[in-house]
Amino acid sequence: MKKQFVVLTLCTLLIAPALPAEQPAIGESGKKEMSLMNNQFTWNQPKTSAPVLHPGNAKSAGMIDAPLKEIDPLMEGMISDGVMPGAVAFVARSGHVVKHDAYGFAYQYEDDQYTKAEHPVAMKKDTIFDLASISKIFTVTAAMKLYEEGHFKLDDKVANYIPEFSQNGKEDVTIRQLMTHTSGFAAWIPLYTQGSSREDRLQLVFAEPLVNPPDSTYTYSDLNMITLGALIERLSGKTLDAFVKQTITDPIGMKDTMYNPPAALKPRIAATEYQPAIGRGLVWGEVHDENAWSLDGIAGHAGVFSTAEDLAKFAHMFLMEGRYGGKRILKPETIRTLNENQIPQFPGDDHGLGWELNQGWLMDALTDEDSLGHTGFSGTSIVINQKNDTVAILLTNRVHPSRNTVSTNVARRAFAQLTADAIPVKTAPKSTAWFSGYGDGLQRTLTAELKGDKPALLTFETWHRIEENSDYGFVEVSADGEDWSAALPAYTGNSADWKKESVSIPEGTKFIRFRYQTDASVNGRGWYIQNPRLTQQNGDSVELKLDSDDWTKRKY
Repeated sequence: MKKQFVVLTLCTLLIAPALPAEQPAIGESGKKEMSLMNNQFTWNQPKTSAPVLHPGNAKSAGMIDAPLKEIDPLMEGMISDGVMPGAVAFVARSGHVVKHDAYGFAYQYEDDQYTKAEHPVAMKKDTIFDLASISKIFTVTAAMKLYEEGHFKLDDKVANYIPEFSQNGKEDVTIRQLMTHTSGFAAWIPLYTQGSSREDRLQLVFAEPLVNPPDSTYTYSDLNMITLGALIERLSGKTLDAFVKQTITDPIGMKDTMYNPPAALKPRIAATEYQPAIGRGLVWGEVHDENAWSLDGIAGHAGVFSTAEDLAKFAHMFLMEGRYGGKRILKPETIRTLNENQIPQFPGDDHGLGWELNQGWLMDALTDEDSLGHTGFSGTSIVINQKNDTVAILLTNRVHPSRNTVSTNVARRAFAQLTADAIPVKTAPKSTAWFSGYGDGLQRTLTAELKGDKPALLTFETWHRIEENSDYGFVEVSADGEDWSAALPAYTGNSADWKKESVSIPEGTKFIRFRYQTDASVNGRGWYIQNPRLTQQNGDSVELKLDSDDWTKRKY
């Protein structure tokens, strides 16, 4: 078995595309696939993960093919709407690569006036992207290599290792606070307008005063990671790029991951922004971030270039507790520390060491308490749903030729939602369940009209993963179909598994309904209702006949 996996690492990786608001009709082959998978490898029950990524398909990964196919029209639509010129999408579960595809253009415009290039470059699956702030995860991972070797403890003061950092009230800032963005630093300063060398600019960061006391506020800050990158260089005696290459990218075969890519690779790199104001013109093949550029392209907050396939290897290493194939990058206990919420005192800003956790604006239906993710300003994103062994990567060049475009989050959410929808929910054998669907600002009802109005007992099974304290599921009763009252407390958050419910239906009830209500953003995996039955006082039990214009019946 081990030999087989070694051979598979030499194969090329696969597929990825988009997401719709409504579930498409399911053909006979899809029904057969769902039936086979009805009780296998369902939500939070992935198959045993392969040690390395390898080509697969939806069935081999325990996924449903139809939602994955919808990634293609999603991406094509986003490109048509001007969200980005191009993209590469990648999905894997349990090591099986089920989607890896390219869309649009890597280079399309000559300037910020959207002048079409004479020779545009099509996006390809192996296009290299400026990862922007996803670089921060590489910086933290590299720092944790030094942590494992005993060079520092997380709550050591930064000034112990960079004495000049103690200036202007920063003497008590810890390394953990850098990694969790709780140091008190400002989010950003225009470093590229100051100093005359990389060392000058690092010293300016070390001298920068705080805007908040340490550990009093969560402020996502590039300055934290610039400092952490400098700390790595001080402790390792190597430049950050050399240390990352030695300890992370080379060992797991990330051959297309680097800082400062050579000029020969430019045709494979996605172009970014036109920046004439600082004398750069079209940025293509060099780091986009101005501060990273002023730091010679090697900085803790930005600077890493990579492909979707390489980034997926890095992500899979986290799912495999620090190992990729035969190479161990970090110890399992270190991975657990990186992945657990370090700042519960700032609810809503859940953060591990480097990783953002449980962020629905990015992860949508893949959101979970231990879902890892990060984005990059250039239009990149990565989500790792640990409970489902699933990696979803979307790389775009949305700042080409200008950053003055719509947010990429509309594409990120939709892509994550389709990926999640491809992971089946376990339903009763040879049965279907009512599914609420996805969408923002919903009021979807699933209603039954009763034949009598005597007291009865309603029983049903329910499964839900919806945005906690923002989206809700209601069970309601009515005598006239106009005025409704709650029969049960509202559902919100996650049910973990299927739950059997029973509720007394009062005399005079003529209608029962299930109502799904969502707010303006973020969807979970949805709400399912199964086996609804009504039992009369005389013991007669019948299936409740429900009807809806917007709920759908599903086998997954």
